[in-house]
Order: sequence, then C-alpha cells, then structure tokens
Amino acid sequence: MPQVSRPLLPPRLRTFGAVNWIGLWTLYIKEVRRFFKVFMQTVAAPVVTTLLFLAIFLLALGGGGRQIAGIPYVEFLVPGLIMMAITQNAFANTSSSLVIGKMQGNIVDVLTPPLSPAELTIGMALGGATRGAIVGLAVGLVLTPIAAIHVSSLAAILFYGIAASLLMSLLGIIAGLWADKFDHIATVTNFVVTPLTFLSGTFYSIGQLPEPWRLMAYLNPFFYMIDGFRYGFTGAAESSLVIGVALMALLDLALLAWCHRLFVTGYKLKA
Repeated sequence: MPQVSRPLLPPRLRTFGAVNWIGLWTLYIKEVRRFFKVFMQTVAAPVVTTLLFLAIFLLALGGGGRQIAGIPYVEFLVPGLIMMAITQNAFANTSSSLVIGKMQGNIVDVLTPPLSPAELTIGMALGGATRGAIVGLAVGLVLTPIAAIHVSSLAAILFYGIAASLLMSLLGIIAGLWADKFDHIATVTNFVVTPLTFLSGTFYSIGQLPEPWRLMAYLNPFFYMIDGFRYGFTGAAESSLVIGVALMALLDLALLAWCHRLFVTGYKLKA
C-alpha cells in the first residue's frame, strides 16, 4: 500500500509562561554538573584545605587549650572555617563559569536559549550557592568528629549559610562579567574576598581588636556572615543578630538587582 505523505505543518514558536521553568532548571543543573565533574578539585580539595587550617591553628599555634568568651577555641574556630569554605567556593563557581565561557567562546550556549535576564541570574546564582552549601556540608561532616560540633540554632545555621552562599555566588557573577581573563578573577579573590574573609573574625574574636580595627571589623559585611553562622553552633554572638539578618537580606537583594541589570544591558557579553 503506498504511503500517503502528510502535508508539512508550518513551524510554530514555542511559548513559555511568565517563567521558563525548563530553561531555568536546565541552566541550574548545568552549573551543578559542571563542578561535580571535577569533584576532587571543587569539593574534596576545600575539605583538605580546611583540615590544614584547623591543624595549623590547633597544633602549630597551640590553640587547643584556649578559650574565647568561655567557648573552647576549637568550637569557636570550626564555624568560621566552614563559612570560609562556603564563601570562597560559591564565589569561585559563578566567576569561573562566566570567565571560562567568555574565554572559550561558548558563553553563547547560555545566552542563545530563551532565558530572561532574571532567569540567567537566578539559575547561575543558585548553581554557585549549591556548590557553597555542598562544600560547607562536606567540611562540617568531616570536622564534626574532630571538633565535637554542637547545634544551638539550626535556623541561624541555615539562614546565614544559605544567605552567605547566595551573596558570594552573586558577587562571583559580577566579577565574572567584569573579568576578561583569570588574572582579573585572581585580583578580586586576592584583594577583596580573601582579605575580607580573614579580617572578619574567622580565626579570632573581634573583641580582642583595638580601635580602629574593631570598628573596621564591624563595617565588614563578612563579619556578620561568620558571627551569625557561629551563633548557630555556639549560641553566642558578638553583634546584633537583627542587624546581621537585615544586612544579609539587603545585600542579597541589592546584588540580585545588580546582576539582573548587568544581564539586561549585556555588560561585556554583547559585542
């Protein structure tokens, strides 16, 4: 029996609702799978680095028997180390993703699909935040038997961990859009991210600082990340938790708006 040919239908434009959920989910999964493909570099390596920091401060510098505000130094130190791992890796994920895409020329694979600036911002930011959260969880699991970690406020741990991870992921998007090569990312990391992290009370109490260094610590937003996160474990904070929550929320919203604006204008993405 001869086959009857069917008339070809004209192509139809695929329509999406207010949000392209399929595209947003695909972008998010792409960002997550990207860092999971090099698991040893993106997750295992930060755990080893954190263990080295712990060994240096407890063994080489003799911090094992010290206390800060009645808290054993190891219990004071571990939340700061976890937060440091979270922030550095959330920033590295989005910044490296954008710079690699621009240098290799495959950034068009992200810009060509029907994704709005808001969807690009959210998808990439959540991917970076996921890496930060996974690294933080891995570090916490490894350090728990060593440092006997206690949970005082799970809500504080979750809020500050997620808010800080999202903040650094958004900051990584801004740095990645601005940077033309890895030297530019290294500049931001070495002169902005690392100093702000190290000078925010990660390894010490800011109550030990003389003026004006103590005031400078209070002006450092990274201090509120670590202080609130540490409160979730120790139940003690060096600053107002209300100020910390408000500051983190405002910074996240401001960076979201900034990233969205950069994607809208095509900053360093459109020829």
